[in-house]
Amino acid sequence: MLITNKQSLTALKAALLFFHVAELRDLCVQLSLPKAGTKLSLISRIVYFCETGQIVTELLIPAISRAKRGVLYPLKPDTLMLKGAYKNDLKTRLFFKQLIGEYFHFTAFGIDWLHQRWLNGNPPTYQEFADMWQAEYDRRKKYGSTPKEEWAYINFSQQFFKHHPDATREMLYEAWEYERIRNKKIALAIVSAVSCR
Repeated sequence: MLITNKQSLTALKAALLFFHVAELRDLCVQLSLPKAGTKLSLISRIVYFCETGQIVTELLIPAISRAKRGVLYPLKPDTLMLKGAYKNDLKTRLFFKQLIGEYFHFTAFGIDWLHQRWLNGNPPTYQEFADMWQAEYDRRKKYGSTPKEEWAYINFSQQFFKHHPDATREMLYEAWEYERIRNKKIALAIVSAVSCR
């Protein structure tokens, strides 16, 4: 039986955010779904399956976005950032500090943007990445930012201390575990209504 109720699907996605990646992979195995991918892709795959009964696999990065073996890709502004050649290391960080400034640091929004460009078959140059990073940094400095939705613990912690400013870390951990267990029960109850293949 598929889940057609939008509220149930929204509740399922929200509850799955409280799962660890290993738990999401276990759930994928139980549903006969592929277990590769990021936390958000695993959640999307489970929700999509519960809604449609169809299996979505991880999107593959096309050859145009991948480095060729034996080819050197120097750290220069006009060099393409390709999967397999780009490294999240000290040398690359120092290079970006030359392009952007000493305040540069690797960020989740930068990595997500790069990965999306790879998936789209449109790898950026290092300069394009630097320009994007600077613009996003300036925007977040001015308007602030919120943690990614898959960072459930960070989001939960912020809300917990906002409502309980005098709480201890032990109280946070206890409340977090309670919410994790509660949300796991919600998700498993919804998923159990779906016929496994």
